[in-house]
Amino acid sequence: MFVNKIEAYLNKKCEEFTREDLVKFIIDNDIHLLNFRYVGGDGRLKALSFVITSAKQVNQLLSSGERVDGSSLFSYIEASSSDLYVVPQYKTAFVNPFEEVPTIDILCQYFDNNGNPLASAPFYMMQKAHQILQKKTGMTLEAMGEIEFYVKAKKNDEYPANDQKGYHESAPFIKHDFILKEAIRYIAECGGKIKYAHSEVGNFKNGDYDYEQYEIELLPTYLEDAANTIILTKWILRMLGYKYGVTISFAPKITVGKAGSGMHIHLRLMKNGKNMLINKKGLSTTARKMIAGILSLSPALTAFGNTIPTSYLRLVPHQEAPTTICWGDRNRSVLIRVPLGWLGKANQMITKVNPLDKPGVENLSEKQTIEFRCPDGSANVYLLFAGIAVATLHGLEMKNALEVAEDLYVNVNIHKEENKDKCKQLNHLPASCVESADALMKLSSPLTRYGVFTEGILSAISNQLRQFDDKGLSEKLYGKNDEIAELVEKYLHIG
Repeated sequence: MFVNKIEAYLNKKCEEFTREDLVKFIIDNDIHLLNFRYVGGDGRLKALSFVITSAKQVNQLLSSGERVDGSSLFSYIEASSSDLYVVPQYKTAFVNPFEEVPTIDILCQYFDNNGNPLASAPFYMMQKAHQILQKKTGMTLEAMGEIEFYVKAKKNDEYPANDQKGYHESAPFIKHDFILKEAIRYIAECGGKIKYAHSEVGNFKNGDYDYEQYEIELLPTYLEDAANTIILTKWILRMLGYKYGVTISFAPKITVGKAGSGMHIHLRLMKNGKNMLINKKGLSTTARKMIAGILSLSPALTAFGNTIPTSYLRLVPHQEAPTTICWGDRNRSVLIRVPLGWLGKANQMITKVNPLDKPGVENLSEKQTIEFRCPDGSANVYLLFAGIAVATLHGLEMKNALEVAEDLYVNVNIHKEENKDKCKQLNHLPASCVESADALMKLSSPLTRYGVFTEGILSAISNQLRQFDDKGLSEKLYGKNDEIAELVEKYLHIG
């Protein structure tokens, strides 16, 4: 069953869309407007809108794209030579669920004046990183995001939820799950693959407002599609917040002492339809090498995935957020978690609940992922995924990857007092944007090795992070609630 309205009408998958298909849909369905969409340097979805006047006009727009001012979209592009092309990618087309008149939106990629992909565009860097990984290993990288966010709304004292006990709570003890359900419907209609949605731990009252935390978890899909879905998800949620007069924020920290919002990334490597992370005995050698590579470059990856000062108010002990560089099975205190899988007798659980049913015979190995837990909503998703692809290849090529993986494995809660000696043996993630910038430059060699990142790009990102001048900020702000609130408000709508 097709959920995307264009797929349903054409009776074909979005990957098969052609220009002729889109023109047919637009004409047959009396579409009035066409929006080109693309992500700017601030990580937000931009728009260029056209009134549809003829099939010839639509054909021209879809075949050639349009010209935009790159210097207004990216800070590093000079005004003296700023023209860029935005060229639509047909498979991303969807019917806009918010417009009053029938409207098609389509995501675009940037090209330079020579008609080549813009080398410095984050999407192209991600695409290039993935292509290199595929060429060298024969494997594709798939990803999905767990997108956590808060809804801030006028206080409602009816059926109050327990403070910081909102995990999987339901109405009427949560008040905005209708936004959640509307969001996942729209995400699916826009081409996103949804796993599920639920309320999260965080909920509290502050003055005249209620704060409720929610999460939407997507399904693993091709790396580039996964990144686009995350960006569309954030746009849809913000549009719904605006529609219903509430504030929706993906900020990593809303206030001290309450659960922060992360954007955990689940990953898997696929080859010929097979999940390469797992075998009959459990986690594969390939998975362990991949984990070693990501852990080795993780301090630098924070430069792409944790990009504002409040990111580091979330990455503190005892908050189910990672602070040390390690991994483990089903362990929520580590940087990379291997979630519970469905190997062996897990397939037979259904018969214990439903005695008349037969044991499951489905191959559930595709469900196995590894979860990278430090990124948050401030991430530049394209750069983050580019970095993860590079780190994955780095791990697969590391001669000592399996030894690194073994050394960094933990099976205890490293935040507990009795495990402090183990914690001391492990390296820590950066604790500020400044430290993240330092880590990025220190690890620049493996990041630039494959030609995805250049020293110039990494230096520009590093300089941007250093401008926050936030080293030791967490200690400086301790007990200063007004200053913390001011900082949170400054970055409430980041990314």
